[in-house]
Amino acid sequence: MSEPGLRRTAGANSSRKVLQLLLSFTERRWEASVAELAEAIGSPVATTYRYVQLLKELQLLEESRSGRYHVTSRVMPLARAARLANDLARVARPVMEEAVRELGETVLLFQHFGEAAVCSDLVECDRPMRFTFQPGHSIPLGVGATGKMLLALLPDGERERQVARIARERGAEVRDALKDALANRFMQSWGEIEDGVWCCSVPVSADRHRPSVLTFVGPATRIGDGERQRAIAALRSYAEQIGNAISEYSV
Repeated sequence: MSEPGLRRTAGANSSRKVLQLLLSFTERRWEASVAELAEAIGSPVATTYRYVQLLKELQLLEESRSGRYHVTSRVMPLARAARLANDLARVARPVMEEAVRELGETVLLFQHFGEAAVCSDLVECDRPMRFTFQPGHSIPLGVGATGKMLLALLPDGERERQVARIARERGAEVRDALKDALANRFMQSWGEIEDGVWCCSVPVSADRHRPSVLTFVGPATRIGDGERQRAIAALRSYAEQIGNAISEYSV
């Protein structure tokens, strides 16, 4: 799916489908059959099979067991290159490290891509029961504090399009959550992504960058009401620091 505001490149439909096929692999769908891939990208099975063969030729896909395919390690340098080129993540890193030292829990940076919130970087705490996540991990928009806060930050037209899609798939309750997120400029959730985990997300104002949020996660059992309010206030301050830093970096 193309980014909102970007025009579709004429005469590139087949190339677009090949890339959509490759991007349809995620941590939730790490292998798939040709029929499943055809459904995901909206192409006939025979055409999708040709796309799969092309990606196999380039050693980007391989067959794991009869009729099922997965991405190869050849894509890993792309992930490394993406992290090195991400100015926001690079600028945010020292601020996130300071936040973890103060708050004692894991802090993550997420950015909006298509229909997902993608983890660009994280700094883990060194306490027991720490929340384990990896850069590149994605959360569907509208799910958890992170997915809802990022969804709320989208431009009005794009947000409404995404909300309509999410409502068809998961019900309309997400609209009420977005009202709260927009009014309060933070979002919190309990156990929505992982059982027993409290999470809060706040916007990062990064000029000329895609919508981004700073997210705090930790076991709900050791984060009482007072700690939650303190975490939200501190996270807002750190997000403001990141926004100011990236604005100065971009000048």
